Amino acid sequence: MALTLEPIGHYHSGQKHPYEAARQPREDSSQQGVIRLQAGRQFEQALQDLEGFDRLWVIFQFHHNPHWKPMVFPPRGSDRKVGVFATRAPYRPNPLGLSCVRLLGIRGLEIFIEGADLLDGTPVFDLKPYLRDVDAHPEARLGWLEDVESRRWNLEWSPLALEKLRWLEDHGVANLKDFLRQQLEFEPFDDRRKRVEALPDADRFRLAYRTWRVLFLARDQQNLLIQDIASGYSAQDLSAPEDRWRDKELHRSFRSRFASAAPV
Repeated sequence: MALTLEPIGHYHSGQKHPYEAARQPREDSSQQGVIRLQAGRQFEQALQDLEGFDRLWVIFQFHHNPHWKPMVFPPRGSDRKVGVFATRAPYRPNPLGLSCVRLLGIRGLEIFIEGADLLDGTPVFDLKPYLRDVDAHPEARLGWLEDVESRRWNLEWSPLALEKLRWLEDHGVANLKDFLRQQLEFEPFDDRRKRVEALPDADRFRLAYRTWRVLFLARDQQNLLIQDIASGYSAQDLSAPEDRWRDKELHRSFRSRFASAAPV
């Protein structure tokens, strides 16, 4: 028996590309967005009493994935394919996702949330309150993921890299920090699935984020140091009139602001 689903609304945020979305909803993510429900369907009444909850379950559509895969390479924790039902991968027979997010507030038909792993424009099908007495089972086994946490890398920041990150955030590059977490906390040197390359000097690596480059190194077997953030444009690139990504002026301002910093 077929089931026809109609979105009750859509999610909106600055996370527009799949590589920007978190692998899972994160407690330490500051990424905020809003679910806008459709008007004229009595959803104002349906939202009554929801604001007293701290967290929500959001049922949504993986709208960037037109097909499914029975076996997938998980983004972390395995160097082999596993069954899609043993993962949270988006390539599902029915492209439905389930995320637990923080509820920040409700205004009319807008639900403000934080820590979502959704992309801008995601269709939303339902909302349910998170109930701590039935939804949390910390003793549950994790199957093939049991030992993944032991392989998590801790991320440390140099003062210069942190200063540059904050400058970029203040100038509209809002998703870089969350992107680095999801790319570097697990298998940070995997150049098959990430835009990462080894540099010839001092065991350093460079990771690409859009037109920006992030330099990092391994301090030991568990700690990574994010050393620096640099423009991905050369001086010649910046002098050329073409501006495909419409961000060259930002890169020029960035270079001017940090001109006295040590070269990367």
